[in-house]
Amino acid sequence: MNTAVFITCAVTGAGDSAGKSPHVPVTPAEIAAAALDAHRAGAAIVHLHVRDPHTGKASRDPDLFRELYERVRERSSEVIINLTGGMGGDLLFGPEERPLEFAASTDFVGPKERMAHILALRPEIGTLDCGSLNFDELLYGTTPGFLRRMARSYRDSGVLPEVEVFELGHIELAKQLMEEGLLERRSLFQLCLGIRFGAPATPAAMFAMHQALPSGVVWSAFGVGRMQMPMVAQAVLLGGNPRVGLEDNLYLDKGVLATNAQLVERAVRIVESLGSRVLSAQETRARLGLGA
Repeated sequence: MNTAVFITCAVTGAGDSAGKSPHVPVTPAEIAAAALDAHRAGAAIVHLHVRDPHTGKASRDPDLFRELYERVRERSSEVIINLTGGMGGDLLFGPEERPLEFAASTDFVGPKERMAHILALRPEIGTLDCGSLNFDELLYGTTPGFLRRMARSYRDSGVLPEVEVFELGHIELAKQLMEEGLLERRSLFQLCLGIRFGAPATPAAMFAMHQALPSGVVWSAFGVGRMQMPMVAQAVLLGGNPRVGLEDNLYLDKGVLATNAQLVERAVRIVESLGSRVLSAQETRARLGLGA
């Protein structure tokens, strides 16, 4: 069991959720305000995406990331900012007879463009989705070659990668990158559970992934939907750290839409009820070796 944990809040995500809850922040100002509310509620780390302010759809516009980053930093130098590096990997194929006639929603770019905002802003943490995965008919694609290039950029820039793994094979790929010296052993791992066609949000799946991790690494985990809070408890019991937030779950209780701060507050109560305590941002920096 982890007796001192840090909480991450994934504030808005890239999913089609802006129209499903009035609490999903869309503009940089809204996302920054929600991130700071989550931090005040107990989140040491805020994991941030951006959205098109006019449509609410996910974006990878570097100018939006810069505005969001600066808005958060203007009001807090304490909270740890974790920017997504996962945008630009969406492939939606055409009809069976013409699969390479990609649908209009396809957004697939190379490593340099996926990481442009991270290399420009140098947040303390950025995500590295360690492999490909099916999201229904959409394929999220990251090849080993892409990962090598991105991992090298993280290493050279001094940004700590949060290695997001959605199934056991992704962990094996991360281990290979470690053997090649492209990922440091201090990298933070995030176990992503409950995404359809990835690892399920169950105690057995989290245990299996936890057992497969490189020894000694710091890790966090989340479950989507109604499994968000059960996976908070499971992560603490297995020695990890929890992630919550509207990226992964919109509800506080059945039929009750949540805010990010409310989800963090619920996670804090679960952590403390298990006999653990919640680390501050400064304590989390020390745990992760940030700024060392």
